[in-house]
Amino acid sequence: MKNFWKRLGSAGVATALCLGMAQAVPAAVVSAADPLFSAECEDLTLSSDAQVATKVYNDEYPGYTGSGFVWVTSSGTMSFTIDAPETGMYRLMTRCIMYLGTSSSDIREAQVTVTRSDDSTATKTVKIAHTDDWNDYNWGDLKLTKGENTITFGGGWGYCLYDNMTLTQTPKPEYEKATATPVDPKATKETKALMSYLKSVYGSHIISGQQEIYGGGNDGDSEKEFNYIKDNTGKLPAIRGFDFMNYNPLYGWEDGTTERAIEWAKKQNGIVTASWHINVPIDFDKYKLGDKVDWKKCTYKNYQASNSTFNTANAVKEGTKEYAYFQECMKDLAEQLQKLQDANVPIILRPLHEAQGNEGNYGDGTSWFWWGDRGAEVYKELWKLLYTTLTEEYGLHNIIWEYNSYNYANSDTWYPGDDYVDIVAYDKYNCDFNRDDGQSSGTPNLSAISPIFNYLYELTSGKKMVAMAENDSIPSEENMVIENAGWLYFCPWYGDHLMSSQYNDAAQLKKMYTSDYCITLDELPKDLYGNANTEPGTTVTTDATTTDTTAETTTETETTATTDFSVVTTAETTVETTVSTADTEESTETTVSETTEAVETTVESSATETSADTTATTASETTVTTKGAVEAATLYGDINLDGRVDITDAVLLNKAAANAVSLSAQQQANADCDESGEVDSNDAVVLLKFLVSIIHTLPNKGE
Repeated sequence: MKNFWKRLGSAGVATALCLGMAQAVPAAVVSAADPLFSAECEDLTLSSDAQVATKVYNDEYPGYTGSGFVWVTSSGTMSFTIDAPETGMYRLMTRCIMYLGTSSSDIREAQVTVTRSDDSTATKTVKIAHTDDWNDYNWGDLKLTKGENTITFGGGWGYCLYDNMTLTQTPKPEYEKATATPVDPKATKETKALMSYLKSVYGSHIISGQQEIYGGGNDGDSEKEFNYIKDNTGKLPAIRGFDFMNYNPLYGWEDGTTERAIEWAKKQNGIVTASWHINVPIDFDKYKLGDKVDWKKCTYKNYQASNSTFNTANAVKEGTKEYAYFQECMKDLAEQLQKLQDANVPIILRPLHEAQGNEGNYGDGTSWFWWGDRGAEVYKELWKLLYTTLTEEYGLHNIIWEYNSYNYANSDTWYPGDDYVDIVAYDKYNCDFNRDDGQSSGTPNLSAISPIFNYLYELTSGKKMVAMAENDSIPSEENMVIENAGWLYFCPWYGDHLMSSQYNDAAQLKKMYTSDYCITLDELPKDLYGNANTEPGTTVTTDATTTDTTAETTTETETTATTDFSVVTTAETTVETTVSTADTEESTETTVSETTEAVETTVESSATETSADTTATTASETTVTTKGAVEAATLYGDINLDGRVDITDAVLLNKAAANAVSLSAQQQANADCDESGEVDSNDAVVLLKFLVSIIHTLPNKGE
């Protein structure tokens, strides 16, 4: 990637971003085991409608701590003020019971409001499900600013009993946990290559994306949004979103979606993603399989909104008409996906999207689409049926499976399972409703929505990458860094969601597209889909022979592809290593500037090297240089001496700079990231810049 300072164009903004990064890795990290604040709820500041009690209407609720619990009906609140040590994300937990109802499907609402030290405020609504006993409820992650912040929670339509509470700093995501291995064991080499690349940038960059209009909209101009981006930023998105809606058994017609997808991948070297707004006949009772139905008499909405007689529960039961119809739908989809596979094009497929969408608005917690209108269990069966049919019956192995979730009270019950999902995603629309930035509607919402990111991260224990599959406003890079929300990619919906200043300011759009944090089409590896010959974690050893002007030297180089943080170690002034990969072979060219002993070089990378002219780099061209041919033991940035450079080293270096820990001689040598001869706070800043790819070489004097 190009130099950050040049591309950003604003030293002031660059400085602010660096400060945000420094905040993201404090010298003293408060873990989940070390609450920043904890209290019995009865000891907090209570509003007049919150009562301290030991029973409710003569009903006993044993097991509470302290002298009792706080009984809140509709409007009672609890509040406290905390001196936050730094700007960042903090997690509120309460031990509570929502006592109304009889099962977890009975849900009430509550609210939490933060008044920050900078006088900004933010309020969000949460949903608390019924439990029979005390349980720990996660209110999500709250952004606090350094200094005094007041947190008020409860109220809404809660009808809850609150025992005690804790506030901790939100744990930082461990992005290295995410797998680069597709769930389909027969995934094509191109699919594996794409997964490997996605993992290589996950947590350190965000990939740009854009949804095209489908079905002939914009008077047939499917490039309108993309031309808008090009005109305003000089760039194009790396990911293009499609929709297979019009390939269906009812009114289906060829709208050129598949051909455009192939062209985007093959000619533009872009990444393809697609949803599937598959329709059903509204009057399914009278429908006969094979009949053509006018699109006005079809729907993808749930039966509650459309009055459709299609019963989703039957779609997973062999022998039913719904099952037979869904088989025809899958056949139509498979035909298009086969064209992509034949062209060696992998796809991030987002079928049956927005599971549990609009939860609670229909009285039964179901989704606004027909595929979710019979609840979580039916939905999961439908997802698994689609997965097995496409992979096993149709032999389609070019799919990266993306599951679209929410973060409602019972959203975890909708997850199909780790064996059927590659990426978890969220559709962000919070400019008009559910804002969390304290601003009014009609303006972009640049929040990183880290509470939702963290929910999705924890849904799979960090094993799956987390993406923003649809959105209105694109979050700012500053907020994503400060809030530790490492979204894999963004993808604004078409039309006004991209092109109206209500959702995305043109200047902010340009700032994102030209920032070093954002990956655009021109910054994707040149051979994105041709470098999957090696499985993650395997070792390829090649012999490379080169001739110097004075001597002929043979150097054996061992190259290890892993899913760890990208680090390339070379011996400066002695050996310069270039790694190149083709579709059918892997070669290593080693140029020896002077006669030396054989040097073993290990390349740890979450991405396989990409092209014949790429010099031992990932997409961000990251290099760590060690001094001396023999003294290659100094690995700048590897403070904990585990052989790699990652965020854990940054934490340790911050502690060392604050004199909280002592470093060994080797650790001090590795920690001198600015090559000043001393270990201090500047080394920590340099390492942070390296980890988020503002700079790409260690050591670096920070000039």
